Amino acid sequence: MPRRSRSASQLALAIAVLSLVAAAPAAAAGQHGPPPVPLRIATYNIHAGAGADNVFDLDRQAAALRALHADVIGLQEVDVHWGTRSQNLDVARELADRLGMRVSFAPIYSLDPVTAGEPRREFGVAVLSRYPIRSAVNHEITRLSTQDPNPVPAPAPGFGEVTLKVRGVPVQVFVTHLDYRADPSVRVAQVADTRRIMTAERSAVRGARQVLLGDFNAAPGAAELGPLWGELRDAGPADGGTYPAGAPVQRIDYVAVGAGIDVRSTSIPDEPTASDHRPVVAEVAVRR
Repeated sequence: MPRRSRSASQLALAIAVLSLVAAAPAAAAGQHGPPPVPLRIATYNIHAGAGADNVFDLDRQAAALRALHADVIGLQEVDVHWGTRSQNLDVARELADRLGMRVSFAPIYSLDPVTAGEPRREFGVAVLSRYPIRSAVNHEITRLSTQDPNPVPAPAPGFGEVTLKVRGVPVQVFVTHLDYRADPSVRVAQVADTRRIMTAERSAVRGARQVLLGDFNAAPGAAELGPLWGELRDAGPADGGTYPAGAPVQRIDYVAVGAGIDVRSTSIPDEPTASDHRPVVAEVAVRR
């Protein structure tokens, strides 16, 4: 009888140990959550469809974009029926169709057509995405218009936002083109606007991850960009330039990510001809 009791106790102990071992992976999975979602993100100033040689060539540009193998691409200097320089095409739609991607265009300028009945002449930024675009907003930030001979800083559209659902995770992608002038005062205002808008949008969607793409027209160490890096991480490489494309001397193009997104790798592809800028690409992991 005692021998049987010891055997039963040993069996019960073994079962308990096996149960704990089996439960450990499940507990670990519950603690760390599901694996993050890989995402390949790029930004590219496409120079209104023209290459570094100032020749409009959408075939060349589509090939350069395709070679990025990106899931999401932010575009700057995008023409939509703007004029003869881009053959009056909807460049955003043309590139999206050639790449088999969705598109959202956010005009900075939307002008009356030269001839009544034709489409409006528009210029701005765009997002291409392999994921469905759930919503899109064209926000206003401070701008100094290039269409006004005597411009003054004023709110104007062209800060695009799309919300994507990336395998169940809401990802807010913003695309921007900051002021190009040597005086940084307008960029200072634009950075403040950007932070305000992104904070409000993040608060509106629980669990949202954020990405900011664009041509900032300033180097990473520029003082006016400093406030951005308190909330975002510059996912660009530590060295290497994006402008001018043929022989870059500085990086002014950015992929920046917010909380909940880990940067795995980043690069500046060797693309010297398709635009006057080079693209930036980042491999990231979106935490769920």
